[in-house]
Amino acid sequence: MNEPQSESNTEVAAAANLEQGAPAEPVSATLEEALDKYSIELEPYQIEMLKDYCQLLWDWNEKLNLTRHTDFDRFVSRDILDTMQLADLIETGIEVLDFGSGGGVPGIPLSIIRPDLQVTLCESVAKKAVALDDMITKLSLPVPVINARVEDLLNDLNYDVIVCRAVGPLWKMGLWLAPHWHLFGQLLAIKGPAWTEERKAARHRGTLQDVELRKLKSYPMIGTDSESVVLKMWSSHKAEPPHAS
Repeated sequence: MNEPQSESNTEVAAAANLEQGAPAEPVSATLEEALDKYSIELEPYQIEMLKDYCQLLWDWNEKLNLTRHTDFDRFVSRDILDTMQLADLIETGIEVLDFGSGGGVPGIPLSIIRPDLQVTLCESVAKKAVALDDMITKLSLPVPVINARVEDLLNDLNYDVIVCRAVGPLWKMGLWLAPHWHLFGQLLAIKGPAWTEERKAARHRGTLQDVELRKLKSYPMIGTDSESVVLKMWSSHKAEPPHAS
């Protein structure tokens, strides 16, 4: 049986080590202050929805391990910044699947920032799926939550774009998606600075055979000397699918 589609111990440790370098002061007292600090502009209604989501996420985090980003600065500089970078690459009005959703990033913020998209959340851990469904219901978002493994879901449903963050190393992602690359348009994966080592491991294991991989963008991981990237992957048996730019 494959391991659950959630952050691996290695990824958690690496992220924790990186975040030790994040600035502790000044701490933003509100979401609006944090958004302003990191120069992120959103509509007032989107800010209110993100504020509600943030509080719901933190409330659920007291019961389940859903996030380490339990202050406004980390919520914005990690979760919202990652989502904004991803949102800029997705074309208008298409169907998007966020797999291994965990606490809802990037899928829930993406559905708030880009209401034109048809977003679905896929989470294999039942307790986390319950939490996601509760948050979606209270936020009144038109976002289905499916408690399933992505490889099982893709046997029945197709999507234009699949997105993910911190679900596992590239070789595992390739293993999970191996029979299905021809059934969806592309995968956009948010990755940290170890992505090149992950790519080598995936190639060594042969789990990304017949898969094209391209780095679409890189951007600073705030508070560290490292960068995050957005990787685009698609079946090598098809022409490269379009992305927004």
